[in-house]
Amino acid sequence: MSIDVFTPAHRIAAQVREGAVSAESVAETFLARIDRVNPLVNAFTDVTAQRALEQARGIDKARAAGQALGPLAGVPFAAKNLFDIAGLPTRAGSKINRERAPAARDAVLVERLSAAGAVLLGGLNMGEYAYDFTGENAHDGPCRNPHDLARMAGGSSSGSGAATAAGLAPISLGSDTNGSIRVPSSLCGVFGLKPTYGRLARTRSFPFCDSLDHLGPFARDVADLAIAYDLMQGGDPGDPACAQRPVEPVMPKLEQVIDDLRIGIAGGYFSPEGMPEAAHAVAAVALGLGATRRVDLAGAEIARAAAFLVTNVESATFHLDRLRERADDFDPETRDRFLAGAMLPAAWYVQAQRARRWFHDAMMRVFDEVDLIIAPATPCPAPLVGQKTLELRGETVPLRPNLGLFTQPISCIGLPVAAVPVFGAGLPIGVQIIAPPWREDWCLRAAFALQQAGVCEARAPAS
Repeated sequence: MSIDVFTPAHRIAAQVREGAVSAESVAETFLARIDRVNPLVNAFTDVTAQRALEQARGIDKARAAGQALGPLAGVPFAAKNLFDIAGLPTRAGSKINRERAPAARDAVLVERLSAAGAVLLGGLNMGEYAYDFTGENAHDGPCRNPHDLARMAGGSSSGSGAATAAGLAPISLGSDTNGSIRVPSSLCGVFGLKPTYGRLARTRSFPFCDSLDHLGPFARDVADLAIAYDLMQGGDPGDPACAQRPVEPVMPKLEQVIDDLRIGIAGGYFSPEGMPEAAHAVAAVALGLGATRRVDLAGAEIARAAAFLVTNVESATFHLDRLRERADDFDPETRDRFLAGAMLPAAWYVQAQRARRWFHDAMMRVFDEVDLIIAPATPCPAPLVGQKTLELRGETVPLRPNLGLFTQPISCIGLPVAAVPVFGAGLPIGVQIIAPPWREDWCLRAAFALQQAGVCEARAPAS
């Protein structure tokens, strides 16, 4: 029996456990798909074929011996190349980092999925040092949108969104500092989860901006997203920011009805007025969830400004030695943003941190009134590769920063968000389902309800 590359991960695992398909044949099917499709999409920068086949054979041997198999037995996955992968240098999308010594161990989240039986296929393309919303990498080439190869996949987790959308990996791992899971999820038409800041361990991943960095999964199916999230939970001493909370599984709650959840539609700053595709997507999700109440998230523009400042300062500080010694080896656009951050006054950074706290407290008051908030994920569907500007509310604005218009304020205060895809007449576009801290279960219950109702789904590309 062969496997369809668009089969949900939990069904692949079930077939492997039942012996209906071998883990080795699953790995071979996806590796063949990568060989054929990746030259067009450019999602993978490293393919770990030998490792994948060896792990898959080990799973088949374990099954033949009557051993219990993990919940993701034989399921292929891939990781953004800022996750350590044993035997590979951790690129983080850069020219400089590919000269690093190969990683001695996998990142903790890669280890946890592998321990559950998932089979790693390789490392994925990304924006340089994760400072990007487009997926246009100056060193590895642009990652392209599987639904239209002339268009962007979104960044910085471009390869993660594109690989999952293109049927190259049912589950992928990415990072989100200012929107780098939610933007590619939106443009590529897949589900993504940015957990609460501190929920998932970042141990042995390459940092960007410590007080904003999150790691999380992409999937074509909400149950797959929830399974991967559950398996990756748990504290780790290697990440001081990782909350030492007990594992709080989502899967047992996923099918609960959502009638008990109070859901608001973000207005004001988050209004998609003049953005027809985003407006359609928000309206479809609101209708699917029975949401009619509007809430104003006052101060979101201040939170976004704070996110810009914090990102600039923290990332520039981290990269100072590289900037001094190898400035010419950066993508010029990334380098210039780091240099600008290095020159910002300390007082601005302090004020930005105060603004974060103020907006966090304001949002907690909103969550006294509602449990979930719906907002656009991006202002538009995928732009063309190389596009520099965007028409936004009657103005021509720079494209790169404004793809994160709706994601940055939420990242700034570390809230959990599920990104859900909506397909209109053409390209997909995403919607954010935002919850209070530590309530990923509410985000995913709502996303599952939308998937079950046929409002949100990940569709296979036309070719």
